[in-house]
Amino acid sequence: QVQLVESGGGLVQAGDSLRLSCAASGRTFSMYAMGWFRQAPGKEREFVAAIRRSGGSTLYADSVKGRFTISRDNAVNTVYLQMNSLKPEDTAVYSCATSTRSYSGLGSLRSYDYWGQGTQVTVSS
Repeated sequence: QVQLVESGGGLVQAGDSLRLSCAASGRTFSMYAMGWFRQAPGKEREFVAAIRRSGGSTLYADSVKGRFTISRDNAVNTVYLQMNSLKPEDTAVYSCATSTRSYSGLGSLRSYDYWGQGTQVTVSS
């Protein structure tokens, strides 16, 4: 079992940046692809970004492409989400998750097994 703890959320203004972190327990972190998802009030959880086990390939939702960057450091069991040029519509609870998939299907919520509790990101206009 993997435990995930997100951090780095907060209240920012439109145009600001935030960096989210997701720390994973256990020694098998490098065996998982990792994804970030978000859920805004009254909306379904949606895919944001994903990264392969080695970090060699990434995938982004169209809504964040060019503004967000996902990365990982397997030495410290952590995946990051650098969010630039934030918009009010980015306001949501952001969660990280693990997947045993290699790459195909990483944009689907159903491909993920373990989830963190999430961290709130609020962007004011």
